[in-house]
Amino acid sequence: MSLYTRIAAVNVCISRSAGIEFDKAVGVAGETIAQLIQGQHQGQIQQVGAKTLTIEELRRGSINSAVIGAVEICPKQVPADVKAKVDAAIKQSGGTAKPKAK
Repeated sequence: MSLYTRIAAVNVCISRSAGIEFDKAVGVAGETIAQLIQGQHQGQIQQVGAKTLTIEELRRGSINSAVIGAVEICPKQVPADVKAKVDAAIKQSGGTAKPKAK
């Protein structure tokens, strides 16, 4: 999943650099990853377990991953209010936005 998150985040960063609105950039990146997971992995994600996720669940998770990844990779391309929400959520969960490299 970390590879897909990175791909989505890079897509957001490239789109934003090209002048595309943030919500639109995130939506396209999230939809791309959701469709990929549904088509290639039958809607299943190892971290979630054996449950097959609906396309809506995949979209929500993929969009969240794209936003979190974009905050890590290109924070200047993320609106300040979105970045603040992500930073606060990560701090509250005790986690980090940085995807683990393999």
